[in-house]
Amino acid sequence: MIRHLVHLRFRDDVQADAKQALYDRLAALSDRIDGVLDFQHRRNVSVETPLVRGFLDMFWFDFRDEGVRDAYLVDEVHQAIGADIVACLEGGAEGVFVCDIAL
Repeated sequence: MIRHLVHLRFRDDVQADAKQALYDRLAALSDRIDGVLDFQHRRNVSVETPLVRGFLDMFWFDFRDEGVRDAYLVDEVHQAIGADIVACLEGGAEGVFVCDIAL
């Protein structure tokens, strides 16, 4: 299984309802891409503020395997959602950090 972790630094003007709408669109990918096992999103509650560097939001997908992850990465709907997310981030693509781990 592959866990695809995405950490986000949203601009201050992006409201909670706009974030939730993006997360809802991401969650819907579970119905579109076979092999998506789970989707979650959370707020970063770390007290290590200097190390957080503004990455206060995150989401993750659990994929059955690397093939499913790779299908997700090239999926046109995922790419459109990703572009909408990047448009809401501080510094654009500088406002996202991605990490994949094998579980």
